[in-house]
Amino acid sequence: MNPFGLIKNFPIRYKLLFIYSFCFLIIISLSSLIIYFIVKDNVEKNIERELQNSTSAILNNVKTAVSVSIKNRLRGVAEKNYDIIQHLYDRQRAGDISLEEAKMRAAEIILCQQIGITGYICILDGKGRVLKHPKKSLEGLDISDHQFVREMIAKKNGYIEYSWKNPEDDFARPKALYINYFKPWDWMITVSSYRKEFSKLVEINDFKENILSLRFGKTGYSYVMDTKGNVIIHPELAGINVFDDSRFPDKFFRNMLKKKNGKLIYSWKNPKDAKHRKKLVIFNYIPEYEWIVASSSYLDEIYFPLGTIKHFIILVGMAALVVFIPISFVLSSTITKPLRSLMNRFNQDIAGGFSNRSVKMESSDEVGQLTFYYNSFMDKLETYDRELLSEIQDRRQAQEALKESEEKYRSVMEAVPDPIVVYDMEGMVTYMNPAFTKVFGYTPEDSLGKTMDHFVPRAHWKETMEGIGTILKGEILPRVVTKRKARNGRLIDVTTRGSVYRDKNGNPLGSVITHRDVSEVKRLEKAIMETGEKERQAIGNDLHDDLCPHLIGIEGLTKVLKKKAAGQSSDAARLSDQITELIKEAISKTRRLARGLCPVYYNHGLVSSLEDLVTNTRILHQVDCRLKADDKIQINNHMVTINLYHIAGEAVRNAIRHGHATHIDISMEVREDQFKFSIRDNGRGLEPETDHTGMGLRIMNYRAKIVGASLMISSDREKGTRIKLSMPMAALTDPLA
Repeated sequence: MNPFGLIKNFPIRYKLLFIYSFCFLIIISLSSLIIYFIVKDNVEKNIERELQNSTSAILNNVKTAVSVSIKNRLRGVAEKNYDIIQHLYDRQRAGDISLEEAKMRAAEIILCQQIGITGYICILDGKGRVLKHPKKSLEGLDISDHQFVREMIAKKNGYIEYSWKNPEDDFARPKALYINYFKPWDWMITVSSYRKEFSKLVEINDFKENILSLRFGKTGYSYVMDTKGNVIIHPELAGINVFDDSRFPDKFFRNMLKKKNGKLIYSWKNPKDAKHRKKLVIFNYIPEYEWIVASSSYLDEIYFPLGTIKHFIILVGMAALVVFIPISFVLSSTITKPLRSLMNRFNQDIAGGFSNRSVKMESSDEVGQLTFYYNSFMDKLETYDRELLSEIQDRRQAQEALKESEEKYRSVMEAVPDPIVVYDMEGMVTYMNPAFTKVFGYTPEDSLGKTMDHFVPRAHWKETMEGIGTILKGEILPRVVTKRKARNGRLIDVTTRGSVYRDKNGNPLGSVITHRDVSEVKRLEKAIMETGEKERQAIGNDLHDDLCPHLIGIEGLTKVLKKKAAGQSSDAARLSDQITELIKEAISKTRRLARGLCPVYYNHGLVSSLEDLVTNTRILHQVDCRLKADDKIQINNHMVTINLYHIAGEAVRNAIRHGHATHIDISMEVREDQFKFSIRDNGRGLEPETDHTGMGLRIMNYRAKIVGASLMISSDREKGTRIKLSMPMAALTDPLA
């Protein structure tokens, strides 16, 4: 049964109401389902991706922490035994014991130690021959043909991972060792352990807090357990065995241990929870330690946004229906009133009825009545001149061809995802595609026939006018990176490209400008730059806060060693002094390297960092370098501070290295609402053939664009080089602060 057949004779207003309501319900239902499932799919993918990334991060964190812990454990044992041998050697040198007794005591102490379950300490000479080993049968054996032994001989000191097969073993197993070389006796002290036993040597507290700090949703968390069901790290259950505790179902954990890697959905209830809830877990297996690392989140927290979306769609649909009914009646009246007026006019103009050249009446509504009068009117038209009909037909064909051509090109431009705007030769807008309205907010209604001067930010007028000049010459404007202002005032990073279009005689009619929104690309570039700076600071912090104190401690121990060696050997005292000086030099280099990696952090702001740069330039390069800064300028944007410092540093290095400058001025000031930053030198300027495209200059330009600043470089052989940077004062404050 055709539902539309039932309303065939209804008035138009009821037809419109029925058809529009029916179509609206179908569209809103389909779109709601599509939106719901798309959002659901995205939510699931996002949470799974987040859990997978967190699990992978935990996996890497655990592996790294374990490796560091094992390395430190083995190194500590090796260094302890090295100190024992050194002590016995000192006693032998002092004449308290003989050389044979000293070596014998050292061997007894070393061989009685055990690392983990099967790990041990052995002694090799500098050529790879076994001197002392827990297994006496191996003593005297030359094992220098093994790759890891050759690496030991070459390194003498350090950490090595390798595979080793004992005679009683069926296959080689992964192993790690740490070497300390005692040169006076030509002994290599090796402390080794099988990787299978590493889990017993791991310090859990090294990475426990990092894992427990991870959260997913409101109550999701990460945890670590072993293959025997022992919970190693967990917000609440650490230390229990889930297979022995009757409060927890063990089926899920057995499935996890069976799969080793993957994801599962299960029902879970923590001791403090009121009821069981469905949960999603992503997990990975670490075979070396027989651990499972997992990240989990409750499904009701994952799908919470979907319930909000569902209620929102229902409310929107109901509100739309309430508004739609009166609109349908108003719209139908705008159609039926003109039709009735037209029918009255036809009735007055036609007096002779209608001919056989009629159109079949399909209904008796207003349209059907219009059909009746149309048939009468067509009878009158047969008396018109045949030539006029032919001319009309020819013109219609030409117009249809032109319309088809225009529609074809218009459909192409409207389908393009990039914003397109067309200007005439006077700079007036003649067309803009839907993508232009979507990105920038300007509509054809408020833009057609007008100029778009407000569309171009003031700072980019110069480059825009140059581009217009290029287009007016008939040349194609290559892609240019710039900014444009949206209707709401927001600045958007775009690339522009343009060309002129002409009439059939080749005369220019206007220009077509294509824009491409690159804001997301710029944001990602800025995020990458921020990540790089954070890593630089992290490395600098480690050097300054970890390595420097360590070296200072070694320096102090060396001084103690010198005092103990005083009077025994002049060579020992001299070597102690040399070691002390080398350590002092290492401390100085480490501090300079740390300050180079994060200079702004250590100098507490841009002005302090620039003052340090000026001082170093004067001392190291003997160049008169000065800083002039307005004390009222407050820079609260960390990325602006870092990039301005690096621009200044690059400019100073270029002035000294390439310009051979003897005087450099750095200045900061505020003019109106603009922050001005400049570096001027008296060097010989840039070489003309470089065309300002060197790597250093490109990096400076890139850093300026990252913080939303404009950079201008001028150079002269007699006046030197000047680099001027300008940016709004608002950019000096972090929008997230």
